[in-house]
Amino acid sequence: MADTRPVIWWIRRDLRLRDNPALTAALETGGPIIPLYIHDPQDEALGAAPKFRLGLGLERFAKTLEGHGSRLTLRKGDALAVLREVIKESGAGHVIWSRLYDPEAIKRDTEIKEQLKAADITVKSTGGRLMFEPWTVETKDGGMYKVYTPFWKAVRDREVEGLIDAPAHLPKPDAWPATDELADYNMSAAMRRGAEIVAGYCRVGEDAALEQLDRFLEERVATYKPDRDFPGRAATSELSENLAWGEISPHRMWHLGAQAMRDGKQGAEHFLKEVVWREFAYHLMYHSPHILTRNWREEWDGFPWQDDPGEALLRWQQGQTGYDFVDAAMRELYVTGKMHNRARMIVASFLTKHLMIHWKFGMQWFEDCLVDWDPASNAMGWQWVAGSGPDAAPFFRIFNPDGQLDKFDPKGRYVRNWLAEGQSDPPQTATDFFAATPMSWELSPKDTRARPIIDLKRGRERALEAYHDSRDKS
Repeated sequence: MADTRPVIWWIRRDLRLRDNPALTAALETGGPIIPLYIHDPQDEALGAAPKFRLGLGLERFAKTLEGHGSRLTLRKGDALAVLREVIKESGAGHVIWSRLYDPEAIKRDTEIKEQLKAADITVKSTGGRLMFEPWTVETKDGGMYKVYTPFWKAVRDREVEGLIDAPAHLPKPDAWPATDELADYNMSAAMRRGAEIVAGYCRVGEDAALEQLDRFLEERVATYKPDRDFPGRAATSELSENLAWGEISPHRMWHLGAQAMRDGKQGAEHFLKEVVWREFAYHLMYHSPHILTRNWREEWDGFPWQDDPGEALLRWQQGQTGYDFVDAAMRELYVTGKMHNRARMIVASFLTKHLMIHWKFGMQWFEDCLVDWDPASNAMGWQWVAGSGPDAAPFFRIFNPDGQLDKFDPKGRYVRNWLAEGQSDPPQTATDFFAATPMSWELSPKDTRARPIIDLKRGRERALEAYHDSRDKS
């Protein structure tokens, strides 16, 4: 006879009903489904903005489930212990989840799978977060890809799993397990004054993500390639936060983007390349997890980055370096929890090269501030700019923030959006920064603009000298 005991659908970074293989597998068991979120130590350790954004996503997803005749069960604690408790309470015979690929999650999930199988529980993990599982993409020699372009060529013609409609309803158990209240997890606590401000710039939930994808493909994708580097233009998909929390699948972005390309929309292929860039980041993290914690290239271990940066790091974090492009970007990050991709390269280059501060400090600040934080993309991005990562930009490629501003914000739209000082009537985006920042920073829109923290020419020369010295010693 078929095993129709309840199935626990363990919710992690997959806050959607469409294109969700784990949900499909749960439905195929034929039993009632218990959607379960576990606030375990790994989620408790998230940075302030990611944890806050996860809380918003869970709140919205709980309402989505209610609209489909279900509910979200919330528990806090060690994941294995919680699963055992809910299995005992509900009589569940199955546990199903979507895979995560960072080393801590892999270690946790492997142990859970072994322990539950030993207890005669059917356990299944599925894909869904990626289009191409990292172990399925290999070079001709059977190794990992270390350069993006060959990776792109290897996967661009691969078949991507098709799209899956949302179920009309989810079968529910006769009795629900006990649940916590999401508010009790206090997931916005570390945001201090910023929670309400950042929330106003978030796009939360599956429906909002789908609407945004349609809008992007209809209105923006045709000019995506030439416009995407201009931070003052509404040119990108703006789906990073939804992708980070699984409110939209990369599969849907791929299939709809591919259709746009077939329809002759010029920027569509470049958009697909960006979707695959994220896949490449996960490929690197899975095969070389040390990218999350140390230099990917060992020869960079002796590079003389500052490990005790002091006030210079704080001024960078506060958007007080005295360089408009850097400061506007850092304030955009603090207010919205996101940052334009061109701006991310500028601020990372300035920190690691002009200021000679170790990339790990920048990566950690982003981990605390990004609502679209993604471990693989964040680590790869920082090491790419710093020069220490795979397929990295050469260290001697040092972005001049003033030159970049002239090129990519020639009319000053981006700067005016985020720098209030000197404007008689600054926009809300610019004043929101001062409403969100800690009182201890003692910042005001009436302040005089900060003076440059370093001379650009001197900073560039110092960085290049350090680079050539370290090459000579290696």
